[in-house]
Amino acid sequence: MRIRTIAALLLILALALPLGGCASAEAKKQSAVGFYLDTVITLTAYVEDVSVLTDALEECGRYEALLSRTLEGSDVWKLNHAQGQPVQVSKDTLTILEAARAISERTGGAFDITIAPASTLWDFTSGAKQLPDAQALEAAAALIDYTKVEVDGDRVTLPEGMMIDLGGIAKGYIADAVKAYLVNRGVESAILSFGGNIVAIGQKPDGSPWKVGIQDIDRPTGEYMLVAKNFGGSTVTSGIYERGFELDGVYYHHILSTETGWPVENELASVTIFSENSMEGDALATAAFALGTEQGAALIEGLDGVEAVFIARDRAVTYTSGAGAYMQE
Repeated sequence: MRIRTIAALLLILALALPLGGCASAEAKKQSAVGFYLDTVITLTAYVEDVSVLTDALEECGRYEALLSRTLEGSDVWKLNHAQGQPVQVSKDTLTILEAARAISERTGGAFDITIAPASTLWDFTSGAKQLPDAQALEAAAALIDYTKVEVDGDRVTLPEGMMIDLGGIAKGYIADAVKAYLVNRGVESAILSFGGNIVAIGQKPDGSPWKVGIQDIDRPTGEYMLVAKNFGGSTVTSGIYERGFELDGVYYHHILSTETGWPVENELASVTIFSENSMEGDALATAAFALGTEQGAALIEGLDGVEAVFIARDRAVTYTSGAGAYMQE
């Protein structure tokens, strides 16, 4: 998961809140906060009754119960413990698996949900600063292959020893689902923060776009380098500063190569994707990062309705052809 601290999320949320204008007499700005999929989730909307937001948070819990890798009894947990036997899964899981396969094919495997054998060998959160055993990581990397995930109706089979982790796509799927839920409940103006995924409903009550901060790669969490505009779609950022540790002068981050299982080594520090669909943006942010600026930009340029901003470790910024429309001057 792309984890941000609560402080960072509150700053991003502050950037995303209306700076002027007024809502209807009945609706007022209200928020609800929860913690799901290892991420602080903050839902802020102009609503008459805050219960619509707390109900939406319950939806997050329902999706976590299906999609978490570590929660016993989830679809993902069952698949990873099935020892090669088929597992019946939910429609939500099937939708994500289908989307993940399509993005894996489009990116030449730069995004791959079967990364789990390698990612589970890394510990980026406890502060232990310990590398996995090189031979174990090599063996784990040999198991990464999205083409071996078999889907037959509502049954999914993983070869024994393989595992999946939907951390690079499930948060986006949940963000899209919660947005749809709130729209169906009548919400017309909202900003939804799912860590590195920011999703909006409509624009601010005064008709202006929401503002979303893009983390400064060299500054403490919560300080932004760029400010983006969100017109009611999705803004997803993936960066090396989110999780990692330094050991013997080398920084090891959580975005892993699907070929080696080691952190991706290239010039990039972060990638931000602008799109309508946050599930797509979630996976594309990881894939574009892994591909590097040149190939990643070429990938995004070939997609309709998707733009990106690439920030290199030397602070050089590269926009895809239409990304400027999303940037605050």
